[in-house]
Amino acid sequence: MHDEQRARARDLLQQHGVDRALFAHPNSITWLTGYAPFVEMGMSPFEAGPALVWYEGGHFTLIASEVQADAAQVYEDVADGTLITYEGYAVDHPIRAVEAMTGALRNVLRESRGRGLVGVEMDGVTAGQFHTLNLALNQPQILPVDGWLKPLRMVKTAEEIVKLRRSFELADVGYGVARAACKPGAREIDVWGALDGAIQTEAGRRIPVSYDCVVGYRHNNIGGLPLDYALRPGDSLIVDLAAVHQGYWSDGCRTFYATEPTPDQIKRHHFIRDALEYAIALIKPGVKANDVDAQVRAFLARGGYAVYPHHTGHGVGVSGHEEPRIVPYNETVLEAGMVILLEPGTYIPGETGCRLEDGLLITADGVEILSSYPASI
Repeated sequence: MHDEQRARARDLLQQHGVDRALFAHPNSITWLTGYAPFVEMGMSPFEAGPALVWYEGGHFTLIASEVQADAAQVYEDVADGTLITYEGYAVDHPIRAVEAMTGALRNVLRESRGRGLVGVEMDGVTAGQFHTLNLALNQPQILPVDGWLKPLRMVKTAEEIVKLRRSFELADVGYGVARAACKPGAREIDVWGALDGAIQTEAGRRIPVSYDCVVGYRHNNIGGLPLDYALRPGDSLIVDLAAVHQGYWSDGCRTFYATEPTPDQIKRHHFIRDALEYAIALIKPGVKANDVDAQVRAFLARGGYAVYPHHTGHGVGVSGHEEPRIVPYNETVLEAGMVILLEPGTYIPGETGCRLEDGLLITADGVEILSSYPASI
């Protein structure tokens, strides 16, 4: 489970002379271990916080709450790792999750025999955990390693691609249900409830489902959570949908219509579909992210849609939005094995909008489209 990810991290740390490190960002934890707790309703009150990973001498120790034991068990049998759980829920005494996690971390650190720099993800570690680290290791020299794993996460492993494929399959189920539910009188939240239920049923368990469901007459109709706005005859509905399978996010977008779309909506939809196909045709190893962005923006401008208040695309993996971002500033060179989204769109605030988005696995000579639900009207 995630052996290749840990090998990449181990090589990077060794290159920098770092023999010990504390990883604390949830995305890093999932990428390193496969540990992906259910978080749709927020953190459990019986957890001290996100899990931690202590790295020393090539070995990775995952520290997680007992209340997430099912999620943590995926990591129990790896050759280069150890799983340590702490008590979260209790009835015989008050909840002491923070103290229990602090104790578990302290015990791990006391076993440390390393010397020199200690890498720490400062953007995820709490003040209490940082204090425990300093006390247990006698004020070591700290090296912030925030962002070190992000470049490694861009090119997916075979194991990650399997998880991502399933995420996109689940999202496609949602689009089919959303299209059928998009009728006059239905509210945004009604459409979302239908698609969410279908995805959970297909997944066979609760999974996070996120992003946008917005009717065209909203003033800010680029995106937003589904509310009680009712669909009227002629309304457009943007459904930007992510399903999260084993910690890995899909993403995509389709635009539906409550009744027969107007001639302007048909023209707009066909143009955005053409823009998406044009954008996909640009993708191959060796091209720069910002070159793709510039060419897609120019395509939209030539079609009369100069206002484009959005990114052209982004990467996806253990986060719903990660590198490489397809935006004007980003000169990252695309590589085979990256999974990205492309999402051209056009919007008239308070009237209508259209966005179409596909997920792409970059291959040696082009792309494989991971989104299978049709982008046509």
